[in-house]
Amino acid sequence: MSDVEALKKAAGIAACDFVKTGMKVGLGTGSTVKHTVIELGRRMSEEGLEIVGVPTSLATEELATKVGIPLVELSELDGLDIVIDGADEYDPNFQLIKGGGAALLREKIVAQESAAMVVVADARKRVQTLGAFPLPIEVTPFSHEATVRGLSRLLDCRVNIRMAGNGPVITDNGNMIADAHTGPTIENPIECERNVLMIAGVVQVGLFNGMCDAVVLAGGDGIETFVKPGGRLSQ
Repeated sequence: MSDVEALKKAAGIAACDFVKTGMKVGLGTGSTVKHTVIELGRRMSEEGLEIVGVPTSLATEELATKVGIPLVELSELDGLDIVIDGADEYDPNFQLIKGGGAALLREKIVAQESAAMVVVADARKRVQTLGAFPLPIEVTPFSHEATVRGLSRLLDCRVNIRMAGNGPVITDNGNMIADAHTGPTIENPIECERNVLMIAGVVQVGLFNGMCDAVVLAGGDGIETFVKPGGRLSQ
């Protein structure tokens, strides 16, 4: 296991400390949070932890089932206690870019239904200004070329449909992902999110504003936890 992967595993495990017996837990998607899902399964089988989970992707659903986490539909619950997920970038205000794994719509639905959000990430994801990571935007297949053109004009940057081999990436919802190469220029992510969502053809955008309450960060100094001042986990 590489040093980076070992740190990601340690961060994913550390995030489990936010989970207590009886909680309804959103289970995120990605290479770091997979370690969280595996560890939660271990704590259930070996330590008596009792939780139910709501997965944010088909891949996470499969993993959670494999490790023995009972799953429920979000619509059957009156909200979640916490969601643990990854991020592609986060800024000093705990605003996020997500969607590198093409699960941003389900991730955002789960996040907005959660009483708190914990992000697990490695130090490469910490930035001063969002946008070096191309901004993922889920779009409908219908006339997606027109949607891409509108996004390019709005954001004044190159926007392309994400590809996998000879065809476009198709999300678990049957949509496409457009990646906007804004560069690190998103100084007002709230305004950017609002403007992008006004374009017909856009289903959702990978800006998660006002949702993240803590970041468990894997870096050169080991694992550090940063809690958002005034956030839902700050008390």
